[in-house]
Amino acid sequence: MKGFLGTGATFGADFNLVVQLIMGTALIAGAHLAKQKRYKAHGICQTTVLLLNLLMIGLVMWPSFQQQVKPALSEVFHEWYYEAAAIHAALGIAAELLGLYIVIVAGTNVLPQWLRFQHWKWWMRTELVLWTIVLLTGVGTYCAWYVAPFR
Repeated sequence: MKGFLGTGATFGADFNLVVQLIMGTALIAGAHLAKQKRYKAHGICQTTVLLLNLLMIGLVMWPSFQQQVKPALSEVFHEWYYEAAAIHAALGIAAELLGLYIVIVAGTNVLPQWLRFQHWKWWMRTELVLWTIVLLTGVGTYCAWYVAPFR
């Protein structure tokens, strides 16, 4: 199905881009909640975004990667639009896993003490920076694949 943003993207790619931008905004809002010491609201906001992103990965990004990128990687990795997608995927996996780790440490007691971190601000700021980089590489990947394809 054709997308709604006027590019060569599918509806799923356009929808995912819009959702990711909204989630990026929500993450920044969630960071502000933490600055205001509204930790419960911060946790709910950030966890909701993390889980929604997991859903978007499963429904849109992973199938797209499997269909469009993975089959061609070994032959055309030197082409920048495949590189952009592969780098975005690697960074995205790292950000999602770090986010899940933070939620498990912050919201549960399932991990032993030696696996739990102490420097909350450092971990959460690192995750926000990583997520921002992933969001930007995702926008770059979208542009490489659908706005200015040179294939």
